[in-house]
Amino acid sequence: MINVTKTFLPPQEAYQAVLQRAWETGWMTNRGVLVQELEATLISYLGVKNIIATTNGTLPIQIAIKGLGLSGEIITTPFSYVATTSSIVWEGCIPVFVDIHDKYLTIDETKIEAAITPNTSAILATHVFGNPCHVEAIEAIAIKHNLKVIYDAAHSFGVEYKGKSMFNYGDVSTCSFHATKLFHTGEGGAMFANNKAVHDKLFYHHNFGHDGPEAFQGLGINAKMSEPQAAMGLAVFPYFETILKERKKVADAYKDAFAKSDLQVLKIREHTQWNSCYYPVIFKNEAQLLKVKQALETENIHPRRYFYPSLDTLPYVKAEACVISRKIAASVLCLPLYVGLAAKDVERIINIIKTNLC
Repeated sequence: MINVTKTFLPPQEAYQAVLQRAWETGWMTNRGVLVQELEATLISYLGVKNIIATTNGTLPIQIAIKGLGLSGEIITTPFSYVATTSSIVWEGCIPVFVDIHDKYLTIDETKIEAAITPNTSAILATHVFGNPCHVEAIEAIAIKHNLKVIYDAAHSFGVEYKGKSMFNYGDVSTCSFHATKLFHTGEGGAMFANNKAVHDKLFYHHNFGHDGPEAFQGLGINAKMSEPQAAMGLAVFPYFETILKERKKVADAYKDAFAKSDLQVLKIREHTQWNSCYYPVIFKNEAQLLKVKQALETENIHPRRYFYPSLDTLPYVKAEACVISRKIAASVLCLPLYVGLAAKDVERIINIIKTNLC
């Protein structure tokens, strides 16, 4: 079976060696030495000011909304994983959708200002498939209208824009360390804020509001990463450059194969060092997608309709139809891409798709 992705697992003995350190201390959670070491390792690698490691990638979005004191309307993208929109609603705010670029697939920054009202408090945008939003334009809009900016950067580990990690942009950036991601901790995530006051507030929020063992700074929940999660991250990290190189080989094979086909592939924003986290292809319509998907699944190959459906169709939101997002969501398919995917299988996937495009 060939799935859309496969978790990269380090040698089991490498994971056990790191985990043994937690066994020796008996410290399994509440920001143990492994979590602190992982944070320090990632700060150095990513070139960021700080990081707060969390138990998953959704809580950072919710904490960011809470920590920035957002209310009313939050402008966001309809083309993202559901956590982007559900976090807005969960925190009692209203998502206002702005349609996307049909090539970059990120929020169309030229349409944001028209969606701003007196009730708008922030922009929550997604770097889709690790492809950066137009961060300069979004920052200028936010400054002009006194708005906060949160980036759902779940796919952006290892991505650089103009020589900087994507986590350096926005008031807060969030990331997922889910097992399906390039860098992972089994389940996990992180949040980043350049401003120290914002960082400190997020930190308190992620640990019940604790300010030391016997005092509370304010309101908080439990979003702390555990030591076994951090151990997985520390065991995976030494292989990260290899993961990038191996995935790029597969992505490049797809790119070369479909360069002269009718398929649309993701246009990576200029000045971006991309991480090959997903390989989406866009068909001319949903019927063609379904035909190809069925042909692949007949051969026990399982791509994924991702992101689908367009989030402006969710049952718990009220929104004007985002035409481009709905069109892309209906016709986009992410192809298998992971370390260890054999070249012969990549070729087989390509041939099945080409055969069924007509």
